[in-house]
Amino acid sequence: MTKTDLSKYNNEWFDEGAGVVKRTLWFIVNALFLINPLNPLSGIKIFFLRLFGAKIGKGVVVKPGVNIKYPWKLKVGDYTWIGERVWIDNLDQVTIGNNCCLSQESFVLIGNHNYKKDTFDLMVEPVTIEDGVWLGARSIVTGGITCKSHSVLAVNSVASQSMEANGIYRGNPAVKVKERVIESV
Repeated sequence: MTKTDLSKYNNEWFDEGAGVVKRTLWFIVNALFLINPLNPLSGIKIFFLRLFGAKIGKGVVVKPGVNIKYPWKLKVGDYTWIGERVWIDNLDQVTIGNNCCLSQESFVLIGNHNYKKDTFDLMVEPVTIEDGVWLGARSIVTGGITCKSHSVLAVNSVASQSMEANGIYRGNPAVKVKERVIESV
């Protein structure tokens, strides 16, 4: 039986998308202005995200405690809310549409490891969160997933497969439990 041998792990193919100086500066800015729970000012966070290459739409709200790995691999549409302690671990591109809500402590997890290989190779795939999606508190979206328009991922659920438009998903792994119907007021 073959066993995992991390001494053979090789991540040289992975491109962070920025040099060591930019990544180091972002690490400091992220800690001081985004992760820091004492900074409630969304405008300052958005300023720094844009400065480091994120594409951020108008009316976006970024709450305290948010952690974003690489802003240069992030695109957020208009009027989207990113709640307290959300973690966007975007080793690959994350695209978030308009009018989305990422609730408290939700997690967009791009990276994973291939447990079938003895070298435990890194695997990364982009995530797309289309318009009107709601990620419930402490929910997790994994790499390669598309959350289709106006789908909902319930509290503490894990999306390890793409979600259909207007579907409400719950559980680990998340399964569709019903259709989302939005009433106009």
